[in-house]
Amino acid sequence: MNDANRPPNKLQRSLMRLDEAPAFMRGFVQNIILRRAVPFTGTAGVKFVSLTPERVEVHLANERRVQNHIGGVHASAMNLLAETATGMVVGMNVRDDCIPLAKELRMAFRKRATGGLKAVAVLTAEQRAAMQASDKGEVQVTVTVTDEAGVEPVECAFIWAWIPSSSRPAKN
Repeated sequence: MNDANRPPNKLQRSLMRLDEAPAFMRGFVQNIILRRAVPFTGTAGVKFVSLTPERVEVHLANERRVQNHIGGVHASAMNLLAETATGMVVGMNVRDDCIPLAKELRMAFRKRATGGLKAVAVLTAEQRAAMQASDKGEVQVTVTVTDEAGVEPVECAFIWAWIPSSSRPAKN
């Protein structure tokens, strides 16, 4: 099934409802909704810039709440940014009867970051089709993290899995 024939999943349908809001408010409302869904992103101040089933872009300002001891964005905050971008692009493609789970992270610190950061995660058409074809699997999601100077301070690779939602443990 090609993308034009694929029905939107629950996350895509929720984001499509934002089209009903006045254009000047959409970004603000989108950030509130997504930060409520993943509260830690709100605590850190992650800004959701662009969300499509093919590509997600998120930003994180270099503010005191996410800084390390030398005034740069903390390694854990860099991880959060990359995980958020990859998780959102997977979440926009996983079937409604499945749940996404972060399975593996590799992060190599290459240079000191300057200022705020941007993370862009991308899925190929083949990866997106695989997520629709099976109720269980895994995918390596490409993510690029750049700072305000255009430098990639970290190299990251995330592997996400998806499983049937019936496998989800009961909540306490």
